[in-house]
Amino acid sequence: MDKRLERILPRVQKPARYVGGEYNAVKKDPAQVDTRIAFCFPDTYEIGMSNLGMRILYGVMNNMDGVWCQRVFAPWGDMEEEMRRAGMPLFALESGEPITDFDIVAFSVGYEMAFPAILNMLDLAGIPIHSAERTGLTPLVIAGGTAMYNAEPIADFIDLVSLGEGEDITVELVELHRKARQEGWSKRQFLRAAAQLPGIYVPSLYEVTYHDDGTVAEITPLEGAPTVVTKRIVHDMDKSFFPTQTIVPSTEIVQDRVMLELFRGCIRGCRFCQAGYVYRPVRNRSEALCAQYAVESCDGSGYQEVTLSSLSTSDYPPLTQLCDQLEDFCQQRHVNLSLPSLRADNFSMNLMERLAKGRKSGLTFAPEAGTQRLRDVINKNVTQEDLLQSCRTAFAGGYNAVKLYFMLGLPTETDEDVLGIADLAARVMHTWRESASNKNRGVRITVSTSWFVPKPHTAFQWEPQISKEEYERRVALLREAIKTKTVTYNWHDSDTSFLEAVLARGDRRMCKVLETAWRKGSKLDAWEEYFSLDRWLEAFEECGLDPHFYANRTRSLDEKMPWDMISSGVTTAYLRRERERAFAGVTTPDCRTHCNGCGANRLVGGKCDV
Repeated sequence: MDKRLERILPRVQKPARYVGGEYNAVKKDPAQVDTRIAFCFPDTYEIGMSNLGMRILYGVMNNMDGVWCQRVFAPWGDMEEEMRRAGMPLFALESGEPITDFDIVAFSVGYEMAFPAILNMLDLAGIPIHSAERTGLTPLVIAGGTAMYNAEPIADFIDLVSLGEGEDITVELVELHRKARQEGWSKRQFLRAAAQLPGIYVPSLYEVTYHDDGTVAEITPLEGAPTVVTKRIVHDMDKSFFPTQTIVPSTEIVQDRVMLELFRGCIRGCRFCQAGYVYRPVRNRSEALCAQYAVESCDGSGYQEVTLSSLSTSDYPPLTQLCDQLEDFCQQRHVNLSLPSLRADNFSMNLMERLAKGRKSGLTFAPEAGTQRLRDVINKNVTQEDLLQSCRTAFAGGYNAVKLYFMLGLPTETDEDVLGIADLAARVMHTWRESASNKNRGVRITVSTSWFVPKPHTAFQWEPQISKEEYERRVALLREAIKTKTVTYNWHDSDTSFLEAVLARGDRRMCKVLETAWRKGSKLDAWEEYFSLDRWLEAFEECGLDPHFYANRTRSLDEKMPWDMISSGVTTAYLRRERERAFAGVTTPDCRTHCNGCGANRLVGGKCDV
């Protein structure tokens, strides 16, 4: 261990974040390694170690001969101050070596509020933040993750983007970079070659021009780059890597359990949900393999809880059979099965009896809207009776807590829709009084609301976010309408949701704003302790840009979007059609009922695994 680190650790919170050495962490002989990859998560250890995608790609890269992938997380403020004071650069956990010496620096970016942390981590490592300043082949700075379906706000800082699921494209990219180094290519030569790999977007190979009104005029590919880059996916989930020998963290993390991925994609088509669109098409992992992975993961880690994870886990066809198959193992090893959230229209007594046996803590449902009219607009395809029947089942089975998630500011929302949330919570309370098997324990009903953020590649990508003042008025309206003492109301901070909308819909000019905000002190802006909207507003003013232009403006259907060079596989024509159906209040059936022609089936040769 670096002597400087030894001196620093006693002075910081949670020093275990920074020492590595965890059980199942990969250590390799440096003499047998020709490619070192710093796999960076632009948030704290607790958040990054809870990310299943990062664990998967960590295993994929370390399974390559001659490649050593090591983890890097953003330090908390106290640690960063100590490191800068000691002149200690950002380092990887496995070897303790500074990441500026690595061949590839790869960021996993799932959330737009992590953008400032990317710049801060590069700077803390001693790596120039601008791609143009990094003239050599190493370190190559790349990024992937859900937030990269619009990478334009960080286009100046990254060399290339890996779009979609990384199991296959990561291997291809690493091998190409290895070849480029061996053969002495220039960085430009490598980037041109990388742009020919399906799923790789190289920002510097695209020229963007703007109209006088600030909208995008043209996106011009250069030097043979493709006009549109389509995401990569794993075709067969049974052949994709799963990390059964998962790292056991040395300090508590957010998701401190086995996360068992049952399938990818979602059959539902909620019109606000970016993940539901960009992870299409649906691909299931077999029941037998899921059961095997659950057992191997518990054996390899010692965990006693398995979360059955996917975008809509209760839509996994053999879910009940999988729970039955794992029952004996779970009983013998005292392992609990849990679901992070449930569909209110397919929760059953059979399913409830198989989940978290002996732990009747609480269940989570996400109706998203307070009235049926608005649920139809967003294509939630869940009725009030669906939710109440699920609550009856849960309360009769011994559960005494329900969490309900909603959004405020959805397109077409009225005060009646907002008040409908309070009415629905009251009906859940009444259902408990009617159905609870044990009223002595009381009941806890939690209503949580977030502020709708219109995201790229969704049916609502053209819609505005309501103003901050209007959002706060609706929060106050709902708060006053919730009269029952057993109902707790939590709402999401408005400042961060506003900036999230700005960044999500931003163009390349946002790079200057992002850099300015970072130089003013923005870094861990996903955390309330570090976030300041005033700092961002100052940056916008200095850069001559208006954040409301990005967040609060309705975009015409024929406007060129900043992310139009990126394709999730879902066609723009389908998104437009879904938007029209939304404003007509017409629902679209789920993919299992019939194919709605979104286009994603072409990624798997014409047939989704629904």
